[in-house]
Amino acid sequence: MDKFIHKENVALLKKRLAEATDERTRQVLLRLLAEEEAKVASSSAKS
Repeated sequence: MDKFIHKENVALLKKRLAEATDERTRQVLLRLLAEEEAKVASSSAKS
């Protein structure tokens, strides 16, 4: 279940990043995206 949620978060963050124009917002989204991608990788390694 967690893996599904993390993948959905990644998809949402990528969509928001594509739409973001403010550099500060983009930086926050990039940081959050990196964190979520790390969680996906971690949950994949556990499987």
